[in-house]
Amino acid sequence: MSSIAIAGAGLIGRSWAYVFARAGMDVRVWDPKPEVLDRLDADIRAMHEKAILHACAGADPQGLPGRIRACTRLEDALEGASLVQENGPEILEIKQALFADLDRLAQKETILASSSSALMASAFCSGLEGQARCLVGHPVNPPHLVPVVEISPMPETAPAVVEQAAALYRAAGQVPVKLHREMDGFVLNRLQAVVLAEALRLIAEGVVSPEGLDDTIRHGLGRRWAFMGPMETIHLNAPGGIPDYLERYGPTMARLADDAARGEAFSPEAARRAAEGFRTDDAEKIRARQEWRDGELAALDRHLRNRASHKIA
Repeated sequence: MSSIAIAGAGLIGRSWAYVFARAGMDVRVWDPKPEVLDRLDADIRAMHEKAILHACAGADPQGLPGRIRACTRLEDALEGASLVQENGPEILEIKQALFADLDRLAQKETILASSSSALMASAFCSGLEGQARCLVGHPVNPPHLVPVVEISPMPETAPAVVEQAAALYRAAGQVPVKLHREMDGFVLNRLQAVVLAEALRLIAEGVVSPEGLDDTIRHGLGRRWAFMGPMETIHLNAPGGIPDYLERYGPTMARLADDAARGEAFSPEAARRAAEGFRTDDAEKIRARQEWRDGELAALDRHLRNRASHKIA
């Protein structure tokens, strides 16, 4: 199996390490902070115990932790790696410096992928000698429970590198989505931004409570979108598929889209109104709710993976 390097062992980096190790790959993890590496084994064990509990620890749960090794030197983590997954801060100057080091130290055939959630690869990889092997592999937090990864190449990225990265992510059990060109926010965050803007506007204007808004998504759109996207949803919502749907409902949807909220929806007042639906900002209680969320995501992931073999073509 492939060898994978993880640069940055925070929450996303640890989750990526788990993804690749769960698939049987050898994973070496580097972080510039020694204290982060000192906690790595304990953090992986805690993640592993929960994954075993929810039956999402892969085919070899016993051997999984042993396939993740901490490295104090970046060059040791990169040695022989097929792909390096970078998980540094979303600060342009830091990513530029880190990718310069990765490009200098990694073998020429190693794919250099960033977990960036906002910065495009061209912002921190342009001009590098190995820019043809650079791209963004944007996950959803946490990637070991939410499998989609957006592959966003920069204009100079070699097409073969995109295909190789997609094959590696797929082999690790993820669902790669290849973008044909890079765009600010990629796909997921652009969609999320539009939904959030309208959600905040509806709450701020008193149309619906925060609880009612979440219930509309949780028990409405989210229920369908858990196993099919909006394109297939509208394809199945009219006898003649998408063209029929747009002929029937297109004018109405266009009117609503033209009236939808924009960037001004993200205001302090909107934040205050939305927060009224949640009873606490206590960090411990939020963390407990995050633990509940991860358990629910694990259960959903297991269910959907088990159902995948029954999908009708």
